[in-house]
Amino acid sequence: MTGEQTGADLPSTDFDASWCATDLGGYRPCRYTYERYPYASLPPLDPARFTAAFEWLGGVGEPVPGKVTKLGGLAGDLAVSGLTLPRDFVVFQTGADLSGALDKVSVTGCWTDISDPLPSPVEPGAFLVRFLRDQQDCVIWYLYLRPSGEAFVVHSHIDYEHEYRARRAGEETWTDLDDRAEQLAAINWCAPSFEEFAHRFWIENRLWHEVNGGDVARLEPQLRDYLRHYESPVAR
Repeated sequence: MTGEQTGADLPSTDFDASWCATDLGGYRPCRYTYERYPYASLPPLDPARFTAAFEWLGGVGEPVPGKVTKLGGLAGDLAVSGLTLPRDFVVFQTGADLSGALDKVSVTGCWTDISDPLPSPVEPGAFLVRFLRDQQDCVIWYLYLRPSGEAFVVHSHIDYEHEYRARRAGEETWTDLDDRAEQLAAINWCAPSFEEFAHRFWIENRLWHEVNGGDVARLEPQLRDYLRHYESPVAR
């Protein structure tokens, strides 16, 4: 798995494109807990494998009734604004064998936390739905939904649910939600679909253990192929 992302993979938005993650050992160093890596520098993924079946994760399992009901409420709220949840997101969040999979694999304590619809601060008619956050809110991941039906994943250091709640209450906010330039700088595009995000997150967090004290020589093929993109460890 070599080369860079193709132009077709990159977003047709005003957002910068980056992947916010921690290190891959010496193969991809990280100065802090997280770093923003240019999207074009990442190992490419095969979009043909992302069919909402999640075969790479072992399959979906039966829908969990309580989770289906909860996500149905979110879908209803979005429908009022003419928006729909992407199928891969619904399948993942309601499947008995998938829900919580990202929490379990995360090496930085990330956890699933699905929000109500949050208006995009940069695009009328578009909404954000938070679905994953770092334990200290260093980074938060959102679905970005447009009336056109387009859905992709973004990340930000801003908890928009908190910011909108504070503004409604007349309290001080940490960011100017009306400053479009400031908000564009705070939101980065990071995946063209939820499943692609989930796959890369799952790969990288599993790989972290192997490059930080594990046995790289015994990597399973998909992890080995991903790491091969970085060629060799960087001298520390």
